[in-house]
Amino acid sequence: MLAEIDGREPSNGTMGRAAVSNGSGGRAAEEANGSHKSETANGSSLSWKGPDAPPATYFGYDREEVTRILLQTLTDMGYQDAAISLSKDSGYELESPTVAAFRTSVLDGSWARAEDLLSGAVAAGEAPKPGNGLVLAPGADHKTMRFWLRQQKFLELLEKRDTTAALVVLRNELTPLCEMHHKLSSLSTLLMCQSAEDLKEKAGWDGARGRSRHILLSELSRCIAPSVMLPERRLAVLLRQVDESQVFNCLFHTSAKSRSLYSDHQCDRSKFPTELLLELDQHIGEVWQLSFSHDGRRLASCGMGPTVFIWEVPSFKVLHKIEAHENDVCNLAWSPDDRMLITCGKDRYAKIWNTETGACIKTLERFEEPVSSCVWAADGESFVIGSFDKAKSLCQWNLDGERLYTWTRNHRTEDVALSPDGHWLVAMDEQMRLHVYNFITRELEYLTKLRSRATSVSISQESRFLLVNMTHGEAQVIEIATRDVVQNFHGHTGGDFTIRSAFGGADESFVVSGSEDGAVYIWHKYSGTPVERMEAHQPRCNAVSWNPTDPCMLASCGDDGKIKIWSNKERVKAYANKSQHPTGAGRSTNGGNLSEMLADIASRG
Repeated sequence: MLAEIDGREPSNGTMGRAAVSNGSGGRAAEEANGSHKSETANGSSLSWKGPDAPPATYFGYDREEVTRILLQTLTDMGYQDAAISLSKDSGYELESPTVAAFRTSVLDGSWARAEDLLSGAVAAGEAPKPGNGLVLAPGADHKTMRFWLRQQKFLELLEKRDTTAALVVLRNELTPLCEMHHKLSSLSTLLMCQSAEDLKEKAGWDGARGRSRHILLSELSRCIAPSVMLPERRLAVLLRQVDESQVFNCLFHTSAKSRSLYSDHQCDRSKFPTELLLELDQHIGEVWQLSFSHDGRRLASCGMGPTVFIWEVPSFKVLHKIEAHENDVCNLAWSPDDRMLITCGKDRYAKIWNTETGACIKTLERFEEPVSSCVWAADGESFVIGSFDKAKSLCQWNLDGERLYTWTRNHRTEDVALSPDGHWLVAMDEQMRLHVYNFITRELEYLTKLRSRATSVSISQESRFLLVNMTHGEAQVIEIATRDVVQNFHGHTGGDFTIRSAFGGADESFVVSGSEDGAVYIWHKYSGTPVERMEAHQPRCNAVSWNPTDPCMLASCGDDGKIKIWSNKERVKAYANKSQHPTGAGRSTNGGNLSEMLADIASRG
């Protein structure tokens, strides 16, 4: 609720490199903020003379900026004595007395003092006022910053149950600063809260003793020139940027573990999952869809015929063989906790299954046309079903089989995707269009016309990007909020049948897809560079799923009725050696006691 009240918008950035910076640095920052060297920005200065004077820069970087970042880092890490010693030795301070007083005022809840200091701040490019030193960042607004301060004051008064004082703040202090009536209306409804707990829940706010003041200070600091008030955790942000840049440039990224700062990051190509490890042939017809569970410990598959298989990972022993529908099974989806599975059938039914027992929990009311697609809400308490039935083409249901909402659009739904953060719902129709909804408000955000018919849609784990596969042999990544196409992927072939693509790999750095020519295609998500092509199925590879907890394992399925498990050369070699010299482990790819063998191989690969 507070995000709505404040009108703060998240940074979108670009796909190539994650938008993690909350400020700017270097000489460009000085020029952008109109600030000067330390004697102006921080109220301190130092000049060395003689042969022992240190160089003016640190390997080309501004010496003052580097020192102040180190001062902030030492302070954040609790090395106060070291910070004091560094400040004394260097002659630089982390921030001016005015900035320090402003920080303290916000964290202590001294709102009058904070506003008084803020009133002395000048816009970027102007000379700081004597005795103040606060310089606003470009585009920052005094009025908005004062509104945030007074909003915090209002909420804290309500938390103390001082409703009369809170009402005065709302009428006399907040109202003159705000021209958006819905914000004031949202705040006024909080006056009706019966308790502090009720207030915190409705406002999405954790109270004066929580993190709210720190969050407020963080928002305010972004409005102050970084040369004056250093952005929070600046060194950590810079290190994260370096880390993400190295991942961005790692073409065969397979390590999702924390990376060391001692050496540059680069993954070995031999670790990449391009080698066939296992082949599963329990299906008696074409396999259309498969999906690893969220914990990576099971794999579900379906396709031509009524049977759904649930396999144990990494043994790939059949845990459940479920006769799920009267005929073909079009799609399936794991619940967020992996305890349930939804299946969609051509028999015009959607069903919920217990993945521990294989028993049917609920069968939804019959549709008039085949059920095509399904996706769970993040809370696991409801889900969305897509179907060819135009009267119920896109509906939200609860676990009791009750229809909660129906999106009334005159089209068939062929595939659906729901963002992990619960904000975006995307429906793909048969008319080359994407319907993008706000899942919270259920309103249609926009409608997009595609160049050709789409065959699948999926959303990245950070809920930012939409992957669309199309019949003309192209996949696109679209930034959902901006509608911009940020990357295209070519090389695979499309056709009249459903071919599914997906995000996957370590840090979800790749796009993987099936293809009409039977191959598995992998591209680097950020650069669009083709990484691998594996001959997989004949005549068609229908879908691919990357194990979410094991970057070195993916599965594919095709019209040949087979599921293939792919891993890297080291694992395949180790598996082959153990198969030749078994020690109690089974040889069958469809059963037997392979779990210990493959778990051991995986732990070493």
